[in-house]
Amino acid sequence: MACTVTLLAHTPDPDALVAAAARLCYRDTAAADLLKGEEEKLSRGLIEHLWTSGHLSTFEHVSFTFGVDGLSRVASHQLVRHRMASFSQQSQRYVKMDGGEDVVVPPSVAAVPEAADIFRRQAQAAHAVYQALTAMGVPAEDARFILPHGWETRLVLTMNARELHHFFRLRLCRRAQWEIRGLARLMLAECRRVAPVLFEKAGPSCIFGPAAGTGPRLCGEARPCGRPYRDMEDLLAGEEAGPAS
Repeated sequence: MACTVTLLAHTPDPDALVAAAARLCYRDTAAADLLKGEEEKLSRGLIEHLWTSGHLSTFEHVSFTFGVDGLSRVASHQLVRHRMASFSQQSQRYVKMDGGEDVVVPPSVAAVPEAADIFRRQAQAAHAVYQALTAMGVPAEDARFILPHGWETRLVLTMNARELHHFFRLRLCRRAQWEIRGLARLMLAECRRVAPVLFEKAGPSCIFGPAAGTGPRLCGEARPCGRPYRDMEDLLAGEEAGPAS
């Protein structure tokens, strides 16, 4: 199955809350009155100022929880490197891996029929061994060692908006691995739907410049891809051919 992302929950009115928290820093306003009379126009200008100045601590007051299906364990191993996040992942100790086709096939493999056939047959063979081992009484937590890294998994993850900006900066870069780049694109679309101001400038440095948001566009990679995105529309359109070398 293709990877899917569902926004399960988020802090209510995230744009307004971040702007209100920032207003406490810059104005003599009682905390109890911060959300009164919050105007979108004022919020947009203030959030733009926060992003440009690098004052992102206020972004930490709002969080987003996603449900992810159809991601490989190759990608999930990369995902959990983002330490300012919370993860709950489907356990292969307690959940039997019953589907022999539950493996993510990379586009480069799928594009070559012979390669795709070899790939799928090998995954099916590994799953057949898994089933044979569990039938012999081998615990699922030990039988799973034979399954490929590309086996599909499910997880729930939560990040605050500051960490999401960091995540999108790294994982939407063309040099990021194709699967986690696709995941990041789906997550960003969900974030922009419920917090359009907060995530208006979330993305790789080739679109939005240095970390503080000032100066010219600048790739932070030691080996740039050579194909910077033109704009957010180009990025969100999606392509999974892999990074340029």
